[in-house]
Amino acid sequence: MRFTVTELPLHGLKRIERQRLGDCRGFLARMFCADELALAGWQKPIAQINHTYTAKKGTVRGLHFQSPPHAEMKLVNCIRGEVWDVAVDLRVNSPTYLKWHAEALSAENNRALLIPEGFAHGFQTLTDDVELIYIHSQAYRAAAEAGLNCVDSRLAIAWPLAITELSERDQAHPMITVGFSGVNVE
Repeated sequence: MRFTVTELPLHGLKRIERQRLGDCRGFLARMFCADELALAGWQKPIAQINHTYTAKKGTVRGLHFQSPPHAEMKLVNCIRGEVWDVAVDLRVNSPTYLKWHAEALSAENNRALLIPEGFAHGFQTLTDDVELIYIHSQAYRAAAEAGLNCVDSRLAIAWPLAITELSERDQAHPMITVGFSGVNVE
């Protein structure tokens, strides 16, 4: 097995630690293995792989999700720098509905976050010059795109740094109101 899978406090959310095989030349670390990750809950084919770069420490991206029927699993890998990666459970029937969990992901700790369908996702850069690789179970659909405001007091996410950058799009995501119905992925 090339991955160590750890269950996290939100049902279905998992930390994946990639084993590095190395020698004097460097190392190899597997980013994805359908057979091994099926045991962790990844049951669908890979539909899309995205690479992001974020220049400035303190930047927040998110909290993003796709609404059903285009809800997606994500495997988030940090390949340069370090992020504080956040997943928020939006599954209306979940006992951890509207709870969040964060993990430090970095190129050095070789960790990834496996985020199930029905979660919002975002991150804050803890260093300058951060690169992430996202593996998605669904292709991006503009009509299914949704988000929550990362500074929503109802979520009370304890971002570790002052937010230095936040896109206009992410600033415009709504706060959770009484009418928010969550996500039904069943």
